[in-house]
Amino acid sequence: MSLLKLLLAASSKNASLQTPLQAQQWRFLNVHEYQGAALMSKFGINTPPGTPAFSVDDVTKAAKHWADENGEVVLKSQILAGGRGLGKFTSGLQGGVHMVTVAQAPVLAEQMLGSVLVTKQTGPAGKPVNTLYVAQKMKLVREMYFAILLDRKSAGPIMIGCSQGGTSIEDLAEKFPDKIVKIPIDIRVGCTDAQALAMATGLAVTGDKEAAAQQIKALYELFVKTDCTMVEVNPLAEDPSGKLIAADAKLAFDDNAAYRQADIFAMKDDSQIDSRRITILAVQNNLNYVTMDGTIGCMVNGAGLAMATMDVIKLAGGEPANFLDVGGGATKERVTEAFKLILSSDKVRAILVNIFGGIVRCDLIAEGIIAAVKEVGLKIPVIVRLQGTNVDQGRELLANSGLAITPADDLNDAAYKAVAAANILSHAGGIMKCDVIAAGIVNAAKQVNIKVPLIVRLEGTNVERGKEILRTSGLAIIPAEDLDDAAKQAVKSITKA
Repeated sequence: MSLLKLLLAASSKNASLQTPLQAQQWRFLNVHEYQGAALMSKFGINTPPGTPAFSVDDVTKAAKHWADENGEVVLKSQILAGGRGLGKFTSGLQGGVHMVTVAQAPVLAEQMLGSVLVTKQTGPAGKPVNTLYVAQKMKLVREMYFAILLDRKSAGPIMIGCSQGGTSIEDLAEKFPDKIVKIPIDIRVGCTDAQALAMATGLAVTGDKEAAAQQIKALYELFVKTDCTMVEVNPLAEDPSGKLIAADAKLAFDDNAAYRQADIFAMKDDSQIDSRRITILAVQNNLNYVTMDGTIGCMVNGAGLAMATMDVIKLAGGEPANFLDVGGGATKERVTEAFKLILSSDKVRAILVNIFGGIVRCDLIAEGIIAAVKEVGLKIPVIVRLQGTNVDQGRELLANSGLAITPADDLNDAAYKAVAAANILSHAGGIMKCDVIAAGIVNAAKQVNIKVPLIVRLEGTNVERGKEILRTSGLAIIPAEDLDDAAKQAVKSITKA
């Protein structure tokens, strides 16, 4: 009965905020270390020599080629997450980065390739290792930190450096705050010789400062010419001669520049985006999607409107099941894919669509929604609030569609209708008899003092007796014959409301 109370508590305006699930939202393209190294080399940036390996045979050949005088190479797992060295494979193998002999390389590669590596940044699900970077073992004597980021305060790029490196910038800033160097860059001028030299001095390079400054300028050129949002080199290291080497780097690219950085965006590795199909589906259809713990699916055009919609759902006593921004074009195709994303959660009991028809007319949006509902075969109530050009025609199309689509007058109306529709209970009585389940529902509904219609679908042992208990309870509980009937009853109840 405690689970029922949790569900019914959605009707209370004091329902607590649900914690969002960990879900990766695609905003910027990230590339693997070996891809970044190849890209940096094109700009004259010093990187450790190495070769990507996609099979054990590839590892064997690359290990022989890059072995040092002691016959050793470095095997690096290629995943889009940090903390690889301290990570652990789900098979039990410790560490995603290993220094091995040529003979050991294929043996270890057999255990690493195709396995899942879990690090602090991947979450418990981990990420698959489909590629190993077989790199030459470098002799490095100093490690520093260097990054170029977009800075809101200065409204442009900013270089950040620290003469200490090899660990996260957060840890460095805590341990060595006086060694952090920040140099804002005027995007119209670029990185000047003086700024590059100032950064080289701040990094306390021991070798040729002019050469070091040229490496810093090359990193800035990479940042600008490839539309990066971030270039992070950690560690930026020195070899015994004082030569700077980008020993490990993380590059991120602005996805708005995909049209002019086609070669770079062709490097995208969908296997690393998220282990769940739904996130890849959002990426492929250019939908901004984050899953949450509630029961009311949301589809909105515009991030600000989406946030407002979730707030109003909360005020109406419900819980949003997701954040989903379909962007400026609410076409049938995009709405269809958005419905598929929302329905990927088995917690969703109703869907609230909140669309502002500006450039696109509301009647065309309504036609797209109707076509999408038919194509997806939706079995749950859909509440639609339209506002904008031809709004009355759009609402009329929705009302006459013959589908479980309910038009709403405004956002508040839509939210309250969605909360009411979400209060559908569907329970199959197997070991537990339906009359016992029904009695529990009635008792729980009385305890939480439910104020909205509750539609209940029961199936199993003593189902007729259970329905009778619900009908004679004196509460706003409506028994349904099946799931389709439950959806129709919900739509009927909110239309009356």
